[in-house]
Amino acid sequence: MIASTKRLIEDKYSKKAGFTHDSRVIYGDTDSVMINFNEEDLKKVFELSNTVASYVSSTFIKPISLEFEKVYYPYLLMNKKRYAGLIYTNPQKPDKIDTKGIETVRRDNCEMVRTVVETCLDLILMKKDVEGAKNFVKNTVRDLYLNKIDLSQLVISKALTKEGSKYASKQAHVELAQKLKQRDAGNAPMLGDRIGYIIVKGSKGMAAYERSEDPVYVLENNIPIDTEYYLENQLSKPIYRLFEPILQNVMELTRGEHTRTVNISLPSKGPLTTFLTKKTLCIGCKTPGKILCNICMCNFSKHFLSLQKTFDEQKAVFAKCWTECQRCQGSVVNEILCVNRDCPIFYKRTKVKKDLVDLEEKYNSLKNFDW
Repeated sequence: MIASTKRLIEDKYSKKAGFTHDSRVIYGDTDSVMINFNEEDLKKVFELSNTVASYVSSTFIKPISLEFEKVYYPYLLMNKKRYAGLIYTNPQKPDKIDTKGIETVRRDNCEMVRTVVETCLDLILMKKDVEGAKNFVKNTVRDLYLNKIDLSQLVISKALTKEGSKYASKQAHVELAQKLKQRDAGNAPMLGDRIGYIIVKGSKGMAAYERSEDPVYVLENNIPIDTEYYLENQLSKPIYRLFEPILQNVMELTRGEHTRTVNISLPSKGPLTTFLTKKTLCIGCKTPGKILCNICMCNFSKHFLSLQKTFDEQKAVFAKCWTECQRCQGSVVNEILCVNRDCPIFYKRTKVKKDLVDLEEKYNSLKNFDW
């Protein structure tokens, strides 16, 4: 039926048959067909769609009919059952962005992927700003390498549906459940629980499932995140699929100047930390030695004010998180006892609190600097 519908439409609504443009059926499945009329005027597209629906229905055996439902403009068709577009049910204004089979609705991706895909779809489809979408992706990739992405955006979550030995292959969330059981059996995940995890850096040859770690443990111990895993296994494929229909070189989004600088956290716990010593780095040029080297000392006021500004900004962020948690808890007096790991503020509050300790140490060192 799809083949006959395609033939009917493309034969009748073509330049050869006296139509203004060549129409083309670009997608079809058991209950729908999508047609590109190559027409920019939405009002004409709506009129055409109703005409085509009536024409094709007249060739079918009753009660089978083809009914006009909606117009997508613009429309991104990535492959079968993967598409996104701006829906119009009337020619005056769009209704919403509609997606199928892409990462805005899949639960096996981290929140960063959903955020990037949704933002890019909004920029491309609603604002018609492809360049803005490209820049957003590049900035996200840069922030990933610089360790600036909020940890809550990197948490991958999967349900523990059966005992570890019953899984056909090794799974990251199952391996983490075993680790958590060894650390604290009383608070270990139970069957049916969703387990959030982060993929961290490991030794050469370690499989990804062996490097799954508890997000709070990662935060508390400064464990470096495997940025390459997140780029290659989480972000790249959805981004390439989204941009392939509109860009000639999609690789430029994840490769290039914006990926040259890398910031890796130094772990505060682990077998190698016994042999590591923490060095004081110059806050200006990062030279080991003092909080300010002799060269950067010439710009003491500039560096002091910059550090003070960062310190104040982080204190403001922590205060906002704290206020929101108090509002959620229903008390402005009691200590925040929330351990809801599904809440993005939980990770942000934990990280900012830890960062403030480091910033306060630097601030006091600079304030009491021995000239």
